[in-house]
Amino acid sequence: MKLIKSLRNVALAAMLFSAGVANAALYQFQLSGDYAASWQLNSTVLSDLPSDGEGFVLWDIAGDFPGSAEEVVDLAFYNGAIDGGMEILDFYGNNVLFSAVGFQLYTGSEDNPTFRLGTFALTEYLGAGRYSLTVTDLDALPEPPVDVPEPASAALLLGGLGVLLATRKWRQAR
Repeated sequence: MKLIKSLRNVALAAMLFSAGVANAALYQFQLSGDYAASWQLNSTVLSDLPSDGEGFVLWDIAGDFPGSAEEVVDLAFYNGAIDGGMEILDFYGNNVLFSAVGFQLYTGSEDNPTFRLGTFALTEYLGAGRYSLTVTDLDALPEPPVDVPEPASAALLLGGLGVLLATRKWRQAR
């Protein structure tokens, strides 16, 4: 009995130590238009600079940002109440690389936002440029391809069933 309790406790401890924290999904952001950029972020992030009802900023995000001085930028995402959209800020080069209004790109609070998936139209802030931001889940499993049987496979199946039926009838006749 003592051995069983010890084994149970060891198994319970092993389960607790092997249990991991659930990870947020990894999202790919692809900006296209007059300015193109790409980067990856978790689906949920902790804001570096949240502002209730206005938006939030993430500092030092690595990615492909043409024109950035240090290959990292600060990303600002804005609440829909103030026209949504986002900005790409090159803090180290003291330059705004991209600024556009449009859809609110996140849900939840500015302290703990969750990014939306899809393709979003953005318009240059105080300008006429049009852009598209596509956010995809890199962790999502692709849909499995639908197998369509070939005619030869169907004919082989029907032929096999015919042989089985003929064999059964032959045995019953004997």
